[in-house]
Amino acid sequence: MISENEILNLIALSKVKNVGSVTAKNLISYCGSAEAVLKSKKHQLIRIPGIGEKTADELLSSVTLSLAEKELNFSIKNEVKILSYLDKRFPYRLNRYPDAPIILFYKGNADLNCDKIVSIVGTRAITNYGQSLVDELIMDIKHLDILVCSGLAYGVDSAAHRKCVVEEINTVGVLGHGLDILYPSENKTLANKMITKGGLLTEFGIETRPDRENFPMRNRIVAGICDALVVVETKEEGGSMITAEYAFEYNKDVFAFPGRVNDVFSKGSNKLIKSNKAQLIENGNDLLKAMSWDLNKGKEKSEREKLLFIELTEPEQEVVNILRESSPVHIDVFYNKMNLSPGMIASVLLELEFKGLLNEQPGKRYTLVN
Repeated sequence: MISENEILNLIALSKVKNVGSVTAKNLISYCGSAEAVLKSKKHQLIRIPGIGEKTADELLSSVTLSLAEKELNFSIKNEVKILSYLDKRFPYRLNRYPDAPIILFYKGNADLNCDKIVSIVGTRAITNYGQSLVDELIMDIKHLDILVCSGLAYGVDSAAHRKCVVEEINTVGVLGHGLDILYPSENKTLANKMITKGGLLTEFGIETRPDRENFPMRNRIVAGICDALVVVETKEEGGSMITAEYAFEYNKDVFAFPGRVNDVFSKGSNKLIKSNKAQLIENGNDLLKAMSWDLNKGKEKSEREKLLFIELTEPEQEVVNILRESSPVHIDVFYNKMNLSPGMIASVLLELEFKGLLNEQPGKRYTLVN
């Protein structure tokens, strides 16, 4: 078990400017521990390959230790687990790679080293086609003890997390910022649901904003933590393609759903398949076969049983009644027909989705689950 003092020093080391995870591990290897690194003399540090005077000065600055103390206090207060790369709880799949972080901050209860982990990524502008692929994929794999990871972004990421929450599958969102905020803020309710059966994971400390340069770093964790990466739909460039490239370089099994050749949101998926960087799949069973995962283990029924009796609040019942009249229904219809604020209506719709009664389609349109 790593001491709290060493955890504090590992956090401090992770906050030193211009010292990435590869350099940090090299320093620890030379000095014996993170504490030893930060207590070394300047002349000792600059003798280590790759460490110049400027980096040595930053390593010896007292500022990083005070930032680490603040981080540790926040983690204790908010029940955030701090996972060192030397900790058995650290995701071993990710730890195989030299660029894996030395510290991860984790709020949740899912086992990050469970038997099977699938990461699902794709465009932020999810289409009806993409939504149906996500839903069907998760239904096909839900009977196994699987952890689903994604980046908690708009579009495919959120769709995957939401479906997992509805189906009570462990799901972890990997963030590009600290745990003191949530981006996008619209996913706050979803994130809170995930913490109870899954979690939120990040290498970034508190007061780290969701800056553009953080997301490729986030993407390497999404790629490194899984056994298989599934690209649902994506443009030729963007975060999903970066994640797929990381997964390919990490020798992960990469899969992609094909799409129409003239569809901009399928260009990236088709490119991955055409370049032999991803295997073509049409459904979750294709994924299970390719991974040699038992198709029938623990599967009692081909589809989720519908709940016969579900307690609904009055606003929830009003939404269901509106959807029974016509479907799909744009969110503006609820605004016009219901005597509730937009925020309350959004909350009711999300709760119905968590109860498995409602699906959100692209364009803020909603349908009842068949």
